Amino acid sequence: MNIVVCLKQVPDTTEVKIDPVKGTLIREGVPSIINPDDKNALEEALALKESVGAHVTIVSMGPPQAKNALVEALAMGADEAILVSSRAFGGADTLATSHTLAAAIKKLDYDVVFAGRQAIDGDTAQVGPEIAEHLGIPQVTYVEKVEVSGDALKVRKAWEDGYEDVEVKTPVLLTAIKELNVPRYMDVRNIFGVFDKEIKVWDENAIDIDQSLLGLKGSPTKVKKSVTKEAKGQGEIVDKPVKEAASYVVSKLKEKHYI
Repeated sequence: MNIVVCLKQVPDTTEVKIDPVKGTLIREGVPSIINPDDKNALEEALALKESVGAHVTIVSMGPPQAKNALVEALAMGADEAILVSSRAFGGADTLATSHTLAAAIKKLDYDVVFAGRQAIDGDTAQVGPEIAEHLGIPQVTYVEKVEVSGDALKVRKAWEDGYEDVEVKTPVLLTAIKELNVPRYMDVRNIFGVFDKEIKVWDENAIDIDQSLLGLKGSPTKVKKSVTKEAKGQGEIVDKPVKEAASYVVSKLKEKHYI
């Protein structure tokens, strides 16, 4: 089995601040981490490698420093890592990103493509499903359980009010959620061996893709401004009998045009 895991290096959102004048993220001095949902995707790929045998390839799109995340993934047990990196990819939205990653994946042999449900620096949950569409393969999102059954996979998909068991044949793309597993730590044996592994770097000329689909040119979405969530104002305690309190609350909601 050949498994490809789409992995993104993201800023640790617990440390992110926003420039109040420019309305943009302040990334200087902010530590980067592997996107949490992507780490669950990687863990499941590694678990399948151990249980049924598989070759696990990591594909990431990002700047040169994203190699740090790939080194960590190799130290966790991945077999191969590819960084798709070029200035031509800069400013990509989810559509341009998915076109780029799909083009890279097409150069590989794959049975299963794993991706995290969403990235914590965007929270769109769009890239994984878009990659599946570009590849022309089925997809199952919000995956919380995976089992191999012959030439198919039995997958449990989470819904808000329950779950759904799905059987799907490969090739397939699955997006992982945190309930899927608990990611492992880096293995000491892999840490020593990771320096002998080459991290391939592919630019726009290494993948077969229409250049107009890349970066800003291929991005119909434009972020105008980022803002922090405003703190809630002080509440008001209504100390009245129930009916009077209800009438008072309704009058306040009407006053503010909520109802």
